[in-house]
Amino acid sequence: MMTVLIVVAVIVLIIIWIVGIYNHLVRCRNNREQAFADIDVQLQQRHDLIPNLVATVKGYAEHEAGTLEKVTNARAAAMSAQSINDKIQAEQQLGQALANLKVAVEAYPELKANQNFLELQGELSDIENKLAAARRFFNSSTKELNTSIQSFPAVLFAGAFGFHKEPMFEIDAQERATVSKAPEVKF
Repeated sequence: MMTVLIVVAVIVLIIIWIVGIYNHLVRCRNNREQAFADIDVQLQQRHDLIPNLVATVKGYAEHEAGTLEKVTNARAAAMSAQSINDKIQAEQQLGQALANLKVAVEAYPELKANQNFLELQGELSDIENKLAAARRFFNSSTKELNTSIQSFPAVLFAGAFGFHKEPMFEIDAQERATVSKAPEVKF
């Protein structure tokens, strides 16, 4: 009788232990999804700003139609992406298109002096800064989830529970160079 009770107690403890692992992984996944929801808010603001920016640039730089079309198409793709991973990929393409637009704008001093453009550029810069902060939080949550999935003993159960390593939200090399470049100050 005592042996049966010990076996039952061990089985109950193992079940509680496995449930604890599962609950921890669920918390990590939910934290990651919440972190992406914060990014999503900033992305929507950026998406809403882009048509105004494109229209302003279009008025000054009509022969930059290819660059403007890439920005518009990248925005449409980013807005229609459904999963977190699809959104990450689409946003990386949109970031690259916006970086190309910034390079194209450099050729138009009268556009860079336009008050409407300067306001839009300031708003976009503010949104990009907020996105960078939200991206850091998202990547931290993703790292915590990935570490939990790959750590023992959760690694024994994570695959069976449907958990897998998730990608970080990184910017591409071209956008990283643009972001990390010190601002140019002219007098």
